[in-house]
Amino acid sequence: METNARKPVAPFYAVAVLWLLYALLFPLYAPAHYALLAAASAVVFFAVNALCRNGGAVGGTEASAPKAAEKPKEESTGDAELDKMLKDGRLAIAEMKRLDDNIADEGISADIVRLEQVSRKIFDEVKRDPQKLPQIRRFMDYYLPTTLKLLNAYDRASAAGISGENVDATKARVEGMMRTIVAAFEKQLDALYGAEALDISTDITVLENMMAREGLTDQPLKAEPADGGDIRLEL
Repeated sequence: METNARKPVAPFYAVAVLWLLYALLFPLYAPAHYALLAAASAVVFFAVNALCRNGGAVGGTEASAPKAAEKPKEESTGDAELDKMLKDGRLAIAEMKRLDDNIADEGISADIVRLEQVSRKIFDEVKRDPQKLPQIRRFMDYYLPTTLKLLNAYDRASAAGISGENVDATKARVEGMMRTIVAAFEKQLDALYGAEALDISTDITVLENMMAREGLTDQPLKAEPADGGDIRLEL
């Protein structure tokens, strides 16, 4: 809602005081006195008005409150599904940081840090190549939220501050699962590079065979992909 700032009243008060003092000290019976007073009034008015504008709240005006810092807008990639993945990823990493701060156990804390590192690399890689987004749907829909659920259960059990059958069992089961979860996250990250690894392996095989045919190496020919076709490497 737009609000209009009130004009400062101090300049008017200043002019009124000037006229009152002038009338008490000097007679106002000649046109020259009125002309002189009018000129002095203009000078006083503009001077006090300038002070009010520069000095904030003067003469009944309120200094404008500083605007609240606007929340930075999240960068959009133009792909709604990718944007949602990145947003969910940021929230998941923030939750990992919170859990790491809350949980005192050094072993669990180290596992959380590793999960955070691997997760961040997963999100960065999918952002770099959005075509890999389908590869992490199950990771985003099940593995990641379930992991956070288990860690939250561990956090609550630790915060209970007691040693009991249920609390100890919950903590033990989560502790026993963390190594498996970390390994699963690392395999998910490794899987994102599967296509590149296959392409590189194919390129190396083709390169080695071409060099062997040209007599540039003593290595025997290797089996090439069936759909390799006539592939040429130009240097």
